[in-house]
Amino acid sequence: MLDICEFLLLRCVPAFKAQANANSLSCILGRRSRDNSAKVAAINRLFFVVLPILLAAILLRFQSLFSRVFSSTAPRLMSSTNGSDVKLPKAPEEWRAALEELPSTPQNIPAFFFGHGSPMLAFPERDAERMGDVMESNGPKGPLATFLKDFGPALLSKYKPKGIVVFSAHWETLGERLVTDYGDENPLLMDYYGFQPALYQLKFKSRGDSALSQRVVQLYKDAGYLARTTTKLEARGSDGRGFSGPGLDHGVFVPFRLMFGEEFMDIPIVEVSIDGTLDPQKNWAIGEVVAPLRREGILVLSGGLLVHNLRDMSSFSEAHANSLVKGFNQAILDAITITDPVTRKQALLDLTNHKGFRAAHPRADHFVPLYVAAGAGGNNSDVKVVSAIYGAPTFAFDL
Repeated sequence: MLDICEFLLLRCVPAFKAQANANSLSCILGRRSRDNSAKVAAINRLFFVVLPILLAAILLRFQSLFSRVFSSTAPRLMSSTNGSDVKLPKAPEEWRAALEELPSTPQNIPAFFFGHGSPMLAFPERDAERMGDVMESNGPKGPLATFLKDFGPALLSKYKPKGIVVFSAHWETLGERLVTDYGDENPLLMDYYGFQPALYQLKFKSRGDSALSQRVVQLYKDAGYLARTTTKLEARGSDGRGFSGPGLDHGVFVPFRLMFGEEFMDIPIVEVSIDGTLDPQKNWAIGEVVAPLRREGILVLSGGLLVHNLRDMSSFSEAHANSLVKGFNQAILDAITITDPVTRKQALLDLTNHKGFRAAHPRADHFVPLYVAAGAGGNNSDVKVVSAIYGAPTFAFDL
């Protein structure tokens, strides 16, 4: 719209000024002309010079209003490496539309990678307001917190899962897969340190299911892996409260509190460890093993962050991150939106060779859960970008 206005002003105003220099305004209106043809010419100038100027002024006056209306309703687009344009849902109305578009397929539930955030999602709001603009977007009032509150109810409504199997960036094992079997209530492992006391009083009440845990273990054994369950009697990590213990780690219970509420006992939750080598192919294969669960009414989630560099806190903010990190974040979106599954897989695996990879991930623990989710989605699946929140997107595999 601005281009049209500029054209009208730039082309019509000089013409009007030139005519004004040649004749007085009264001559333009034909008041002193004794020739009828001069009057006709003046009227023509009125319609073809003055009125376009007035129209341009009106368009400029309402340009900002039109821009606000159309920018709030139009989907955001990005150019992907395959040359097509795809939706990038970054605003609430956009990701809610994307969630609504997910097909309701309880008989074949998609696998999801999701940005699990950090303990800052659970900060008291009064503390979050003092965090500064770099970290405020990752707090309880930021876009990720808002998305997670939309994401959880949509999953329950669309898929009505019988159980949830979740992988987290915060649980790695070497040589064998461990699967939680915590029975009637899952304990919480508060595996973060140095935060205010309120973050060690968080609640998320949920339960496990031995039958589901054993099913997961058997799938891994059938695929040739060493695998076993772990119970409340076995510590799996250090707790910020000063002891070692069992439990769902904060990569699970912090986002799940927002997704499902502080008490969520209707559907069992089982957590599985990722491969501690952090090898992309190995973690992709780990996801492939649990793919059959999706056709048994089980929701498979894998949580991490696609930008995670605690040595450079500015990297967590799209406004402040350096060009290497932002370039890597864009490369992920380019790769995930490739249509051909074989080409997409190779592009995803190649991301660890991207020049911005180590700027975004000094260690790959938060990145490889993407491969677990992709593997769980199957090698011939399509992918949907459910949200494109910077550094913490959500992707659905095999719709």
